[in-house]
Amino acid sequence: MTRRPNQERFLTLLDEHKKILYKVASSYCRNPEDRRDLEQEIVAQLWRSFDRYDESYKFSTWMYRIALNVAISFSRSETRRSRHTVPAGESILEIADAREAAEPDADLQILRRLIAQLDELDRALILLYLDGNRYDTIAEILGISETNVGTKIGRIKARLRRDAATL
Repeated sequence: MTRRPNQERFLTLLDEHKKILYKVASSYCRNPEDRRDLEQEIVAQLWRSFDRYDESYKFSTWMYRIALNVAISFSRSETRRSRHTVPAGESILEIADAREAAEPDADLQILRRLIAQLDELDRALILLYLDGNRYDTIAEILGISETNVGTKIGRIKARLRRDAATL
């Protein structure tokens, strides 16, 4: 495949599955600037890896796997050098991201806060589960057994219920 059709195919697939990009970035970054950086890093890694994409797998599965790996690495590096500064001359209101303009309901806010407290693998697992993926798909994306997926999801649900009850 020549470079141009390959690029067009990549852009088409990326556009069809862009919600994955936003979900993963939103799950791993609260800061809008960090989220945009992560989105760009995920797209760059997807493009670098696209020549090795095996079409016997669904694109969404392949994309999730790369996006989550990039997000976990990004999250670990951001933890080491977190951003706490406001650019000179800008107010907090000017920095607010448009996607966060609408206030989510209280239950959703609590769920997001609880999910943000999970470790990287559990956060990836619950993100895939909440997105409606089947256990076999989650197992394939994360490289763990289907039984392990079920066990971990059960434990995460129990933890989230327990932590929500203490709020």
